[in-house]
Amino acid sequence: MNVAVLLSGGVDSSVALCLLKERGEHKLTAFYLKIWLEDELAYLGDCPWEEDLRYAREVCDAAGVPLEVVALQQEYYDRVVRYTLDELKAGRTPSPDIFCNQRIKFGAFVETVEQSFDRIATGHYGRIIDGDTRSHLYKGVDPVKDQTYFLSHLSQQQLARCLFPIGHLMKHEVRELANRYDLPNRQRADSQGICFLGKIKFNDFVGYHLGEKTGAIVDRASGQTRGEHRGYWFHTIGQRKGLGLSQGPWYVVGKDIEQNIVYVAHGERLPTETRDTFQVTDANWIARAPNRRGLTVKLRHTEVVYGCELIKNDDDLFTVRLDTPDAGVASGQFTVFYDGEECLGGAKIV
Repeated sequence: MNVAVLLSGGVDSSVALCLLKERGEHKLTAFYLKIWLEDELAYLGDCPWEEDLRYAREVCDAAGVPLEVVALQQEYYDRVVRYTLDELKAGRTPSPDIFCNQRIKFGAFVETVEQSFDRIATGHYGRIIDGDTRSHLYKGVDPVKDQTYFLSHLSQQQLARCLFPIGHLMKHEVRELANRYDLPNRQRADSQGICFLGKIKFNDFVGYHLGEKTGAIVDRASGQTRGEHRGYWFHTIGQRKGLGLSQGPWYVVGKDIEQNIVYVAHGERLPTETRDTFQVTDANWIARAPNRRGLTVKLRHTEVVYGCELIKNDDDLFTVRLDTPDAGVASGQFTVFYDGEECLGGAKIV
């Protein structure tokens, strides 16, 4: 098969490339997707993409695999960045990396190369198990590195074209392979944060696009003003750091968009702000619709899962009941559902 391997310049995708090369089963072409937003980078800080691309070139040269650069900045802005900014302005919690995979890596990129490649390989920690008629997405074996949360909105058609060569490995095994392959980036730290920002701080990016608007930080229990914020769009439900309040810990528990108020609760009162029931919409089921019971759910990209019941209200509205309440349930945030190790898909909190 002709396989397109998406390289980021990091260790995971580089090891994925080397594993495929070592197996010798496919004709490989590597691609570096250029998605950095030039205006923001010029205004806010240095662009790291030159370093990323240098590592990608060195890995490909050593492996004897051709590398091409595909510019997708406009597509990224239209399909991911605009969504992120719209959600923040509406007071919701966006998940841009979910749409980076669905709309860019397995969306705009596939549209660009059209039918030239049979499979798209990446360094994601996830596993694909093919059934008789459909492909199923399973968690990566490393519970900390598992990235199925970010893959949960792939369609059946997209998943059927994916290869995840390192999904069966623990992170330390990937590092060991990087050393065995003597990769130039074998000691490189894992990237953190949103993929299109690089080293730019998220708040700097938000401020560049949405500006600042001073408002009150209010203790929801007492109604007292505890401080000021620079705009509700800088804060998300469950946030603890960056509030600048004394006598903490304080947590963000709500926002009033019209009044530009951020509500907080002290850690001692946080249990009163937890939720065990909420509604979700815009569901994407990868291979099959879930059963009502026996499910687990992730509310964010961590290894933490909750047992849950999923009740269908109508064609696109479900009620979720958690077996353990959570204080970080936020509108716009994505829930991802599992049956054992299988990722069934996800939906957005109303």
